Amino acid sequence: MKAVLCQQPGVLEIVERPSPGTPAPGWARLAVSHVGICGTDYHIFEGKHPFLEYPRVIGHEISATVVETGAGVEIAVGTPVIVNPYISCGQCVACRKDKANCCINIKVLGVHTDGALCEEITVPAGNLYAAQGLSLEAAATVEFLAIGAHAVRRSLSPEGSRALVIGAGPIGLGAAIFSRIAGHDVTLLDTSAERLEMAAERFGFASGIIADDTTLDAVKAKTGGDGFDVVFDATGYGPSMEKAFQFVAHGGALVLVSVVKDDIRFSDPEFHKREMMVIGSRNATRIDFEHVAASIANGLVPVDRLITHRTTLSDTPRDLARWAHEKSGLIKAVIKVG
Repeated sequence: MKAVLCQQPGVLEIVERPSPGTPAPGWARLAVSHVGICGTDYHIFEGKHPFLEYPRVIGHEISATVVETGAGVEIAVGTPVIVNPYISCGQCVACRKDKANCCINIKVLGVHTDGALCEEITVPAGNLYAAQGLSLEAAATVEFLAIGAHAVRRSLSPEGSRALVIGAGPIGLGAAIFSRIAGHDVTLLDTSAERLEMAAERFGFASGIIADDTTLDAVKAKTGGDGFDVVFDATGYGPSMEKAFQFVAHGGALVLVSVVKDDIRFSDPEFHKREMMVIGSRNATRIDFEHVAASIANGLVPVDRLITHRTTLSDTPRDLARWAHEKSGLIKAVIKVG
């Protein structure tokens, strides 16, 4: 079968690999249909991922069709599916709490093990959700949107909350969309006027703040001096995450959606006087995937406006390398595999 292999930073190649063969009990073999490309994939290509071992087949935003099942698998052959790419151990303290998204021994497809930029893969059947009512292209957007939906659910913020989403990239837009679905009044904050304009034109997020030296004043003006009830940081940038503390209202919450390898520092007096919550949000769970799929099926998520770039498996080495540097107008790129 054909696969796109990242041999080393900056080198993507089409290679031939053996088909995965008959799946083990509890697993399923899939014909990959579509794969979305996210920031992690660009970081792997550019050599910026701190924990990745090369060579690696990337791709973890996956839709597919079941072509063969191992013993004990109930999902039928021919079923179109959304793939949860977080392979958990099922035994650690997180898994025992039904939080497989932060499994101690987690293996993410396309990061810790080979992913889906290939014609076939095998995965545990428990990681498959029927793509009912969705096109297979739309189904490939569920995973990245589920990260935002999970962050919103983690925030515990009620309907009517004033929300600030920092970072208007794909993950931030996902958080903003599901914050709005939760009934929040959403404002976006970004360094790029172009991204804020796209968010307004494509998704109706007319309330935006440019990140500069006057940001705190703009936040106070937007909220009558109170700050936001909930702040989602989706930048993956340490200084932004540190500044986000000052945008939170007294009694509010800060949700760190992205992760950095550096320490995050904050003023304890500012933190305590607000009695604010700081919440980590990692990956997503089944309930988030199902919420996203239902929201797309019900017309609440404009997937056609999220997908701005498309290509095929054979053209991926050329196009992914180009998109890693040409970000203007890019929200989500999707690769048609099968």
